Order: sequence, then C-alpha cells, then structure tokens
Amino acid sequence: MSQAKENAALAALDFVQDGMTLGLGSGSTAEIFLEHLGEKVAGGLKVQGVPTSAQTAACAQENGVPLVGIDKVSRIHLTIDGADEVDPVFSLIKGGGACLLREKIVAHASDRMIVIVDESKLVDNLGQFPLPVEVDPFGVTLTAEQIYEALKKSGVQNGVTTLRQNSDGDGPLITDGGHYIVDCKCELIPAPGETAHLLSQIPGVMEHGLFIDLSSIIIVGEPDHARIMELKRE
Repeated sequence: MSQAKENAALAALDFVQDGMTLGLGSGSTAEIFLEHLGEKVAGGLKVQGVPTSAQTAACAQENGVPLVGIDKVSRIHLTIDGADEVDPVFSLIKGGGACLLREKIVAHASDRMIVIVDESKLVDNLGQFPLPVEVDPFGVTLTAEQIYEALKKSGVQNGVTTLRQNSDGDGPLITDGGHYIVDCKCELIPAPGETAHLLSQIPGVMEHGLFIDLSSIIIVGEPDHARIMELKRE
C-alpha cells in the first residue's frame, strides 16, 4: 500500500510547474507528496504552498517547502490532496483527518484540484467511510439532531451521528479552527449533492466532508505505477 501511495504522489509532481502557488492537502499520501516536493524545491523548483492544517504546515517546513498564508495570495494554481472515498463522478468524502473546512476553502479557491489516492479509496457509492461534519461547539447536540434529519431526508437510511473524541479519549476532538467533528455512519449516500445541500443549510454546520464537483483529476497509485483518471467538467 505504501508503494501505491508513493507512486500516486510522484505522479502528482508532474502537474507542478515553476512559480506555482500550491494548496497543500492533509493526510498520509499528501505528506508523501510533500517529501518529494521538498526534493524538487531543493533542486531549484520555485513554488509556495498554502497548508490546510497545522500538521501539513509542519510537514512542509520539515521538507523545506516555502509556505504562505492564504490571506497573502491572490491565486492558488493547484491543490494536491487526498480523500477518504472517491466515487465514479469524482465526488469525494474527506475529513478523516479533521481538516475538511480548511481543505474545502483551499480547494474552492484553486484553479484545479488533483486528488491522490490508492485503489482502496475508489468506491461505487459514497458512504461506507463515515461522513465527517465540522460543527460549532455551541448547541452541538441540537446540530447533530438536525444533521441526522438532513441525512434521512436525503435518502440516507442509517446516518447514526457520533461526536469524534480526541486521541486521549478525554473529550471532543477540536479542529484547527476550534470546532468539533460529528461523524455520520451512513453506509450509503444515494444522493451526495442533495445531502451536501441540506447539510449546508444547518446553521451549526461549519462545513461537511462531501466535496462535490471540485476535482477533475484523480491519481490512483498502484503497486507498480500510477493511473491518471480525468473527468471533463463543463
């Protein structure tokens, strides 16, 4: 599996050009990409990166990749990020690493988003991976109930919601933005676009982990090569 991730990360480098401002995603495959990007920077490549999490920023700095704050850039040329699930029309579930709000802000601001994954992340239908929803701590119980109702309304049969705990297990996980994560065990999300719309209408929801119509290229790492999948969007 690690070689597959390595191959996906290496293939993503082919899309990086000198002078680019890059959105730097989060997760294990994205961190492998940063290691190789750092090697290119050491060899003379001129880029700057906008990190989507504190962990990504630390990894980028460790590998010598120059960083810039998102408020200091007028354009992000390309974002390279991972995903927890990818369906046939390139809709994604993201947020397993609790960085989904910042990941989506950067993805929306980018000219192009490339997702790097191994083959295990490709699914026929989204939902086996629990859908993360980033919420304001105020009224979290009420918000979780509304999330459940929105899922049900959009055709999700299960939709059990759980407040994600921190690694110590002594309280809720707190995101870089100071929010909580509600994980939704959906099993199947039959209409991702409708689910995304309904979740976005809930006042306590800061962002959800459904990334719809954001990526046009998926790079799938396999043990001996990388497969590039492209979807033409109008």
